Amino acid sequence: MEKFKKIESNAIPLPMVNVDTDMIIPKQFLKTIKRTGLGKNLFYELRYDEKDAPIDSFVLNQDKYKDSQILITGKNFGCGSSREHAPWSILDYGIKCIIASSFADIFYNNCFKNGILPIKLDESEVTKLQKAAENSLSFTIDLENQKISYFDKNINHEVSFELDKAKKTSLLEGLDDIGLTLAKVNHISDFENKQKSRTPWLYSQQIK
Repeated sequence: MEKFKKIESNAIPLPMVNVDTDMIIPKQFLKTIKRTGLGKNLFYELRYDEKDAPIDSFVLNQDKYKDSQILITGKNFGCGSSREHAPWSILDYGIKCIIASSFADIFYNNCFKNGILPIKLDESEVTKLQKAAENSLSFTIDLENQKISYFDKNINHEVSFELDKAKKTSLLEGLDDIGLTLAKVNHISDFENKQKSRTPWLYSQQIK
């Protein structure tokens, strides 16, 4: 998992509430267990018509948001079924940070496990950021200092956000669940060695 420290990018405004995981990545694309190749199907039913032609009015099909790494959306984002393909498709598209007033719990935790930073802010603040995104302003997401900043009419706007310390560390160091376990492999080995010396019968070969 890549380390996350700072992002500088314009943002995709998606002012929709209750965006569920089926809307993020429809069920027909869940056959794969690979984390790559799903970005092209992100928000598939909103991006394409019945003939698989891009819908020009949808935000992801607009050139100015083509390389955006930030998504600003509505409350309860990621609700519905707990499919890991949802954060996979978001990350594969190139989005590394999602800003909303609230997230579904499972989706929120899955984001950290896949290197995505989900930021919770008050609805009023999210609305301001969405308007700034619609004006194609550039944002800076500084994870280490937990700040969002952007320039508008020569004024530097700065917003602070709260984040669990352990989740912040996992993103800064690029550690998923496996990485977190491997980081403690010496402690695990020490425990096993001590246990073997105290209770060797637990580790003796089974008599057939």
